[in-house]
Amino acid sequence: MNLDSIKQSLSLWPTELWLLFITLLGLVLASFINVVIYRLPLILRREWGETNLPEISLSWPSSHCPKCKTPLSWRHNLPLVSWLIQQGCCVKCKQKISLQYPLVELAGGSLALLIAWRFGANLSSLVYLGFALSLLALAVIDAQTQLLPDKITLPLVWAGLTWHWVFSSSQMFDQAFLGALLGYLSLWSLFWVFKLLTGREGMGYGDFKLLAAIGAWLGAPALVPVVMLASISGLLVALVLKLNAKWQGQALPFGPHLVIGCLVLLIGGQELAGWLGLGAWLEITSWAF
Repeated sequence: MNLDSIKQSLSLWPTELWLLFITLLGLVLASFINVVIYRLPLILRREWGETNLPEISLSWPSSHCPKCKTPLSWRHNLPLVSWLIQQGCCVKCKQKISLQYPLVELAGGSLALLIAWRFGANLSSLVYLGFALSLLALAVIDAQTQLLPDKITLPLVWAGLTWHWVFSSSQMFDQAFLGALLGYLSLWSLFWVFKLLTGREGMGYGDFKLLAAIGAWLGAPALVPVVMLASISGLLVALVLKLNAKWQGQALPFGPHLVIGCLVLLIGGQELAGWLGLGAWLEITSWAF
C-alpha cells in the first residue's frame, strides 16, 4: 500500500468513527508515555554514572507495580479503565497508584481527540498526535526532574524538518528550518544575556532544544505566540505558587509552559493567534502552517 492509497483510505473514514479511533489510540499511546516518563530519567541517570540504579530499558522489564514489583497483565494495563476498576490501587499490594498514570492517559486521549477534530481524518492527525504525545512526555519529565532529554528533543527537531520537507510546501519547510534555528538561538541568547548580567543561569540547555523542535514543527512565525503563551502560563503558575507559604522561591522549569504554548497554538491555529492580537504578525510573516 503506497502513501496515496493510505491518504485516500483515511479520508473515507466517517468523522465519528475517526474521532473514536484516534481518541482510543491516544489513550493507548499515552499509557506507553507513562513508561517513558518513569523510566527514561532513570536510564539517563544510570548512563551518567549512578550505578546504584536498576538496569532497565523502555521495554524491559515488563509492566509491574512500582511498589511490590508484581507483573501486570494486559487486564491491569487498560488505559483509564483498569485504574477505575481497581479504584486506583495495585491488585496485589493494594497500595495507591499515582494519579499521574490516569491523568497522563486522559491528557493523551484528550489531545488525540482535539488534534483529530483540528486536522480531520488524514495522515497529519496521526503525525501531529505523535508530536503532541512527545511534548506531553517532555512536559511531565521536566516538571518532575527539570530534565528535557536529548533522546526526545533532538529526534523531534529532525522529525519536524523531515515531515515538512516531504509533505509540506517549500514555504513551510523554509519556515520550519528557520524556526528550528531561531528557536534555539533565541533562548540561547537570552540565557547568556541573563547569565552575564546576574551570574546565574535562568534556564537549561534543554529549553533551547525544545523551542528548536517547536519551531521545526510549527515554523518560525509561531515562535512569537508560543513564547507569549508560555510566558503567560509561567507567570500564572508563579503567582499561584507565591500565594503558597511553603514555596521558597525554587526555580521553575520552563519546558512545561513551552509545551502548553505549543499545544494551544497547534490546536487553536490561525484563529487563536488572531484572537491573541497576532493576526497582523502572521500576515506579515506569511505563516504557512
